[in-house]
Amino acid sequence: MKKLVVLTGAGMSSESGIKTFRDSGGLWEEYDVEEVATPKAWVKNRELVLRFYNERRRQLASSKPNAGHIGLAQLEKYFDVQIITQNIDDLHERAGSTKVLHLHGELTKARSTADPSLIYDIGYKDINPGDNCEKGSQLRPHIVWFGEAVPNMEEAADLTGNADIFVVVGSSLNVYPAAGLISYAPAKASLWLIDPKEVVIPVNRKVEVIMETASKGVAILTERLLDIYSK
Repeated sequence: MKKLVVLTGAGMSSESGIKTFRDSGGLWEEYDVEEVATPKAWVKNRELVLRFYNERRRQLASSKPNAGHIGLAQLEKYFDVQIITQNIDDLHERAGSTKVLHLHGELTKARSTADPSLIYDIGYKDINPGDNCEKGSQLRPHIVWFGEAVPNMEEAADLTGNADIFVVVGSSLNVYPAAGLISYAPAKASLWLIDPKEVVIPVNRKVEVIMETASKGVAILTERLLDIYSK
């Protein structure tokens, strides 16, 4: 079975109603990222940060996977599929994908501020001031904030380095280190990009571009991959 590694970004989930930071009408128009998504923000105004992510969690609870998520999950019938996502939602898992690596954390989890190894599944519940871990420290969102290290980056690079097919869906390839993953794909791997907008690709290699939304693009990708690899 060919190894298919898929890097997904905000555009993957936008059709499910998940707001992005960058787009018109996105989160940056409502919030200053420095006030809600940085370690400094957590120190300055913990209640605001918790409220921001509680709102995101409630929004996620009422969202559903779109046809793009479902299409990627269905590709597991034909390929060894590994999802690497920049998204903090759980829509890939809910669509049926069985191997999902979250680079930027998971909205449905909380972790201890005292011991980062203490991580708790909270589903779509709020985290409130005074909600503590077993060691007595305040719980925080299990999110990689701007300015923090990306713990799963090394694993993501290793997975990409073994890909036969590497696909980028709905990522602007502007946010590093995730945007650099495409450079880890082996020379023999075929590279694909699905996005309705022009994306600057940070490698000097042939990339098959499908200028569509995630839902339409994944359907086209599936058809083309099966045409190539089922022969």
